[in-house]
Amino acid sequence: MQQAVDFKGFTRIRRVAAIAVNTHGGRAKCLQRLIRLDFPVPETVALSFDAVHRIADGQMTDVDTLLGIFGTKPLLSVRPSSEDPDWGGPGAMLNVGMNDARHAELTQSHGAEAADGLYLRFVQSYSVHVARLDPDMFEFDKDATTAAALKTALAAYMDETDEPFPQEPAVQLAEVLRSMARAWEGTTARLLRQAKGAPAEAGLGLVVQAMALGVGPGESGAGVMQLVDEVSGAPLIKGRYLRQAQGRDAMAAGAQTQVMFLTRDKRGSSLEADCPEIFAELVRISKLCRVKLREEMQIEFTIENGKLALIDAVRVQRSARAALHVAVDLARDNIIPKSEAVTRIAPRSLTELLHPQIDPRGSRSLITTGIAASPGGASGKAVFTSAAAQASAARGEPCILVRRETAPEDIRGMHSAAGVLTERGGMSSHAAVIARGIGVPCVVGASEISISMRGHAFTTARGVTIKEGEIITLDGTTGQVLAGEADMLAPALDDHFVELMDWADSFRDIGVRANADTPKDAATARNFSAEGIGLCRTEHMFFDGDRLTVMREMIFAKAPADRAEALSRLLPMQRADFIELFQIMQGLPVCIRLFDPPLHEFLPHDRAGLRELAEALDLPLSDVTRRVEYLSEFNPMLGMRGVRLGITIPEIYDMQARAIFEATIEASTQRGGEAVVPEIMVPLISAKREVELVKTRIDAVAAAVRNETGKQFTYRLGVMVETPRAALRAGDIAANAAFLSFGTNDLTQMTYGLSRDDAGRFMNTYVQQGVYPEDPFHVLDVEGVGELLAIGAERGRARHPGVTLSVCGEHGGNPESIAFCRAHGFDYVSCSPYRVPVARLAAAQLAIKSRES
Repeated sequence: MQQAVDFKGFTRIRRVAAIAVNTHGGRAKCLQRLIRLDFPVPETVALSFDAVHRIADGQMTDVDTLLGIFGTKPLLSVRPSSEDPDWGGPGAMLNVGMNDARHAELTQSHGAEAADGLYLRFVQSYSVHVARLDPDMFEFDKDATTAAALKTALAAYMDETDEPFPQEPAVQLAEVLRSMARAWEGTTARLLRQAKGAPAEAGLGLVVQAMALGVGPGESGAGVMQLVDEVSGAPLIKGRYLRQAQGRDAMAAGAQTQVMFLTRDKRGSSLEADCPEIFAELVRISKLCRVKLREEMQIEFTIENGKLALIDAVRVQRSARAALHVAVDLARDNIIPKSEAVTRIAPRSLTELLHPQIDPRGSRSLITTGIAASPGGASGKAVFTSAAAQASAARGEPCILVRRETAPEDIRGMHSAAGVLTERGGMSSHAAVIARGIGVPCVVGASEISISMRGHAFTTARGVTIKEGEIITLDGTTGQVLAGEADMLAPALDDHFVELMDWADSFRDIGVRANADTPKDAATARNFSAEGIGLCRTEHMFFDGDRLTVMREMIFAKAPADRAEALSRLLPMQRADFIELFQIMQGLPVCIRLFDPPLHEFLPHDRAGLRELAEALDLPLSDVTRRVEYLSEFNPMLGMRGVRLGITIPEIYDMQARAIFEATIEASTQRGGEAVVPEIMVPLISAKREVELVKTRIDAVAAAVRNETGKQFTYRLGVMVETPRAALRAGDIAANAAFLSFGTNDLTQMTYGLSRDDAGRFMNTYVQQGVYPEDPFHVLDVEGVGELLAIGAERGRARHPGVTLSVCGEHGGNPESIAFCRAHGFDYVSCSPYRVPVARLAAAQLAIKSRES
């Protein structure tokens, strides 16, 4: 076995050569693995990161010695080898070493057309990418002969540089190496790869390889092969082969004239039929790569006069659904362990599997873009009001709800729509948060559109006008808005998905619940294997048409008796909802938050809405207007809401408590006597006394229900920690609470003094200028808000060691937030139903990482 020989920073790749990904890059290491498998890889030399950096600084390596490795008169390729292929790099240079003398020799051995093509390709690439000449000078009419184009290209080089095209292979190779090294270290390239997640000082290796020409006599050409579909992940033999070609020409757009199928196909010739032995060897190599490299690889190959050469192998680029299929199949075949299959899938990529997606293979008619706020794809007729969305849904016609921005009264329309598009807003706007919660694709902040609510249409900056009833498509994964109906891929919740999630659950060590406000949400959460409901926002149950009217009657009631009458009509509605929730969750914990929002959210604010309310309540319009104005607040999110409302108008919480307890008894009876233990959460606590007051009344309601029914039940009372004072005084509060659930949405608002509904207007600027590293409503602020969580958890546990700790805000589904919660001893996180799989997978990966460290 030949030992590695080091020539001033470059290494001849052999079985035992000192090649590593962090010193020579991924391509160099992969080629070494292919050589170790005895594949027909041409002679290859790797330059280290350090050598390339020195070349960029003007310290050229010993090019003569390097050339000597390849024998006399070699033709070479030079390819980049970065640590991560996704970081990019300069393009490959082929046919280095081509000159007049070599052209004459190849004309004799391979024919004039092949020789002219090889020389022309090198002159074009060298002129544009090394000499940095105008590319337009080296583009030729498709009707021009190759010989004429070559002659013109050599003349153009001479005219622009005042010197003939370089003939010395050593000069050519040195200039190619220098150009690629400097391109990597240039400012533009540095910024581009940093945007892809590369470190600022990421290194580049270079791979110099003997050319397998792919042109000339006999069977010659180039192609690629892989054993999996990159969109679906299904196993199949896929690729292309192009006769009389080099590199990845077979994959280039427009390369059609001599393209062959790999497998037998009625539509044309195939490599399998014409060259069965070569085809069989390619299949063998591909299968062995899968096993030995523990990955689905796309191999690049060249055939020269019937002889196969393996040029490279790269990881198959794949969609999220294909990545999941590949990881599970590799684990099923015992190629990788289950723990590795779990860690190979990016948690956030799961969101693409839970919703329909726009087929990436289809065409797109882009009309505008916005912020990708809720993943998935949806097509439907554009509608501009919630009423129109509900009417469309009633007709069985999918629609896209288009609004300047959504408000709580739009919830019914959002539930009815296939997707939501807003002109304003950011990742934490009302539309974004609700859409993610109910699993509806959503694009917000499409600031280039101009909506005419009166004309029921919107116009884009490109001059496209979409009227109500015209079909559009939203891509909530990319933020694109398309004209017309796009081809869709169905959600990928198949056996591969289920199996991966089962493996994840076997590793994770923190609970995952769901935020679910309706029976439909609860059913979705149950289907995604949530371990209970961590937050049921009861106010969302009041926005349905019949309930909203009764709710408004309660708000307008002037006397306690009138208020009690309205609440008595809401009671059976609430009770029925809770019974259904308990039934769906099948004994899993259900945490119900008592009424939280300010009352004005249930009231109309435009004249048409006020008139409609006046008619429903049989009141003068002036009375309704005055009452709405009276209930308005300067800062309603910091005003009469949450526990403050429960203490001021205690009948509301009394009604809800009674509904919960009566539902508990009914659900327990239906479960054959198996006890249901509800969790009641008091929102917006900031003082110990608030908990005491509410607890006293709820205990009284529980006693009354027990006396009336003769049935016994238990419940757990806890608080939602969403004010900074509650976090700081968590020790006092925990004395009367079975659990502390941190609501990071409001806690972030109050800690920063920011409105999450309005922050989207300037948050991008703040993040871009480094004021905040990330949008704190999207990614948990571990330094500020996180410190309050840590203080609250520590003080709460110190006073009440058995208290349950959780996070139930939007951050609960973020991998970064889950890592923080695990580190600080939280019992579970709760997130929207469609983020439950993301949280389960992220928690599993964190547990696996901690065990391995």
